[in-house]
Amino acid sequence: MRAVIRIVNRVLLAIVGLLLMALGGSVLAVGLGAPAPSWWLHDGRHDVLLNEAERTRWRDEGWWWPVVIAALAVLVLLLLWWLIAVLRRRRLAEVFVDTGDGDDAVLRGRALETALAQEAGRPAGVERAHVRLTGRRGIPRARVHLLLEPHVDPGTALDILTTGALAHARESAALATLPAEVRLRAVKHHAERVS
Repeated sequence: MRAVIRIVNRVLLAIVGLLLMALGGSVLAVGLGAPAPSWWLHDGRHDVLLNEAERTRWRDEGWWWPVVIAALAVLVLLLLWWLIAVLRRRRLAEVFVDTGDGDDAVLRGRALETALAQEAGRPAGVERAHVRLTGRRGIPRARVHLLLEPHVDPGTALDILTTGALAHARESAALATLPAEVRLRAVKHHAERVS
């Protein structure tokens, strides 16, 4: 499903980009004195986008301009949402693994995340571990969140994670490096009433 969404997104971006480039290029060419194309809406270089008759045509209708402004505002919001969705850092879907025989294998990103989280959550004193892979398929980056018991030394927990789970993941996926951003948080225990 994600592959279909990715393909549709790229096709839509390509179509919108081509349309905007054609329209912008045409406006620039006509503005610089080139002859207007046959499909051009206006007569030539000195013609305005909306003449006075077109601008005042709907002036007496009280609903026209609020509808136009609302439609343009919705369009801008949709385009901003689309831009944010495209630029948002997503979870890495797959990681390229060098098999050593000249071919590459593909490892699912979620499988590596799950294995990393399980191994990072094994040491005593680690309440919970959450891992997310970002970056590119050939150069992944790990974001690790560890929830530690209050008695655990953060330096020791970080050392165990680095030499254990992260090193094993890097070696098993045959990665040259696996940069990681690690966030450590302590569990907050609430006071309980004893009777």
